Amino acid sequence: MRVWIAMMLSVILLSGCGASTQVNNSGSGEQASSPLVGPRWILTLMGTDQPWQGDDKAYFELQPDGNGLRLSGSDGCNRLMGAVTLGEGRRIAISELASSRMACPGQAQSAQVSQLLSQAHRYLIDHDRLVLMGRDGHVLAGFRKTNKQG
Repeated sequence: MRVWIAMMLSVILLSGCGASTQVNNSGSGEQASSPLVGPRWILTLMGTDQPWQGDDKAYFELQPDGNGLRLSGSDGCNRLMGAVTLGEGRRIAISELASSRMACPGQAQSAQVSQLLSQAHRYLIDHDRLVLMGRDGHVLAGFRKTNKQG
């Protein structure tokens, strides 16, 4: 997995040279056709080396919502919801992120999920894998695409 992430980062760094840092709403039709929209993305790795350890899966899904995209999911304990804007150069901005507030003993990683999603600035998809990166280019998390049942 680390080799895969290193290769993906190399591609991103090379393709990102000279790219704009703004996220533009490129139209709801283009956003809705993004490969990010539709599937469930299951969190498998936090950063580059911390596997997800919760009993319940942390995940998110993106769906069209008016002129933008709506995020729904779970941090492994609480429900998540928010707004998403996709832009050129695989830019992503997650805003208005909110969650339920249930207490879940033994779910230390759950508290970090909202933070990493709100810091996402860029993404890369390779087959059924998704990597979210921060503004500084560091890997925030790795996800695996799956159907909504599992």
